[in-house]
Parts: sequence; structure tokens; C-alpha cells
Amino acid sequence: MARPDPKPSEGEDAFTRLAALVAPELAAVDRTIRERMASEHAPRIPELSAHLIEAGGKRLRPVLTLAAAKLCGYEGENQVKLAAAVEFIHTATLLHDDVVDESAKRRGRPTANILFGNQQSVLVGDYLFARSFRLMVETGSLRVLDILADASAVIAEGEVLQLTAQHDLSGGEPRYFQVIRGKTAALFAAAAEVGGVVAGAEEAKVAALRDYGDALGIAFQLIDDFLDYGGSAAAMGKNVGDDFREGKATLPVLIAHAEGDAEARAFWSRVIEEHEQEEADLAEALRLFARHDALGRTRARAEDWAARAVSALAVFPDGEMKRALADIAEFVVARGR
Repeated sequence: MARPDPKPSEGEDAFTRLAALVAPELAAVDRTIRERMASEHAPRIPELSAHLIEAGGKRLRPVLTLAAAKLCGYEGENQVKLAAAVEFIHTATLLHDDVVDESAKRRGRPTANILFGNQQSVLVGDYLFARSFRLMVETGSLRVLDILADASAVIAEGEVLQLTAQHDLSGGEPRYFQVIRGKTAALFAAAAEVGGVVAGAEEAKVAALRDYGDALGIAFQLIDDFLDYGGSAAAMGKNVGDDFREGKATLPVLIAHAEGDAEARAFWSRVIEEHEQEEADLAEALRLFARHDALGRTRARAEDWAARAVSALAVFPDGEMKRALADIAEFVVARGR
């Protein structure tokens, strides 16, 4: 009879367990990041980069690369370079995003643009993109270069689409999912996919890893958008309602707008499309969400996408790494409970 899965120790979460399975490789990624963000002529680059990279983020995306490679039986070293490249891409996009969004806080600390200014934040982001491509080239794989280069372009497209559609409710859910697939899911998908590619896995497994990362990334962003209204500032590291104040048409807003009466639709048009907001408007938004269970339905959609991520792993044989990756999907949506 099969032995039941061991129960996690008290206080241990799914990410901690997954990170423990790739601990030596993750330590090598940390060393690579510190080495490659150094600059002989511009010490502000490592200073500014370290402010964000070492700010307490979980490094979920590079861990996915390491875990995917190990799941496929890889025993080389190139997955370390790819994981570091993934983290550099992610960090570069955060630096740029904070400038575009005029954000003041990330992970509970002042953003780099607040501390160092917009110009330096953008330029250091550019530097990290360049370092990421240097790491990709060193693996000698044109395919991983193609995957991560394409993901970088898709991320930029997603951010531009979000910016141009920020105060526009007319695109509805199709455009919303196009945006989050670009700005968030693309890197999750690529991070998992390149782990399979560097391991030389069969195409069905590489495709499964990409599908897993895509679904996981969508679930992750849906929960982020839920938490902007249903979370806490301490948990998010930013202010509750920031998306509302910025006029972002996230899924809770789209649900409440699509199903609202004429008065509610006029409210959403004013606060999102015209971006004319008053002090009491956030409370009114929350009241309208409750009327249509918009937050609960957003969380349920995230759970559906997490289930898709788990289903994508069916092509792999059962084992500790597969179970850990499946648990990450649950971990992502558990942030919204």
C-alpha cells in the first residue's frame, strides 16, 4: 500500500517545501545574482538593484525554473543561470512598473523610484535586462533565448496594454485576461518552460510546464487583484485600494460594472473611466462588490486556474517534486483566504 504523503510541519508552507527541494541550486542563483548585478563603474546599480532584489520577495519565478529542471531529471548547471535571468527580468519589470505607476511602496518599503528617482530606476532596470540576456547566451541554447526574449516582449506589451486601457471598461474580461497573461503569466510560463527545455525534456512535458506556469500566473494575478480590495496593507506591502485609486479595470470592477444597474454603471464610469473620485468612493465600490459577490467570484476564478495548473502536471510521474509544484498552486490562491 502506498505510503501517505507526509504532513507539513506546523508553520511550514508550500513555498518553503518547494524551495527546500532546490536549496543548493537556489543558493547558487543568489550568488549569481549578486555577482552579475555588480558594476565596476556605476556602484548605484548594485545598490538600487539590491534594494528590490533583497527586499524579501520569495523568488517564486526562479524557483519554478529550478524545480521544473529537477522535475525533468536535469543534473547540469545551466538552470542556475536561467533562474537568475528570470529574476533579473522580473526585477527589471518591477523597477519600470513602479515608475509608470508612480508607486511609493513595494513589499512594505519605499520603492526605488522614491529613493533614487525615476531616471535611475529605469536605467538600472535596463541594465538588469541586459544582464539577463547575457546569462541566457551563456547557456548556449537559442531556444531558451527565444522563449525568454519573447516573454520579455509580451510582458512589455501587457504593461502597455494595461496603461492604454487603464481607464476604459469597454474591453471587459477578454482584454483584462489579455493584460494579465502578458504582464504576469508570461514570465511564470517561460520560467517553467525553460526548466524543461534545459533538461532536454520531451515536448509534451515542456508544453505541460508552460501550461502549468501560465495557469499559475493567471491565478497569482487574480489573487493580487482580489487582495487589492480584500487584503491588508501589511500582507500586501502596499496600500489597500491602490488599483481603485489608479483607475484600473480589474476583474472585481468588471464584474460589478457588467452586472450593475444604471446607477452603478454611472458610478464605475465616473471613478474608473473619468477617474473622478471622492473620499467615500472606495467604500461604495466595496458595497457594490458585495452586491454581486465580485470579490468571491474573483477568488473562485483564481482557484479554477490553480486547478488547471495542477492538471497540467498530469503528464509527469508522481513524486515529491510534482507534489510540491501542485501544492504551490494551492499556496498561491491561499493568499486570498
